[in-house]
Amino acid sequence: MFHGQRGELRQRYRESQENQLGALGLVVNVIVLWNTLYMESVLQYLRQQGMDIRPEDMERLSPLGHIHIQMLGRFFFDLPESVQLGAMRFLRIASDFDEPFS
Repeated sequence: MFHGQRGELRQRYRESQENQLGALGLVVNVIVLWNTLYMESVLQYLRQQGMDIRPEDMERLSPLGHIHIQMLGRFFFDLPESVQLGAMRFLRIASDFDEPFS
């Protein structure tokens, strides 16, 4: 998650370092929450499709991945009305992507 600083704390003073680590912790927690919610949604979808989800497969899941999170660029926070009302975004199917997930 230390994208711009190559894993280094660049702040000179302890308070600034604590602020940087606090911001990093917030970002990591948001990613874990987002991934957890959507992983559960995918599992529900697969069950509805009649797939058998084995416990040993679920044990291997982790919400720590972040390759799908865009870290650079401009961000817009105009949410669709359905999301504002508490609905989740639509799930994307792996075949929708040009490259496989790693």
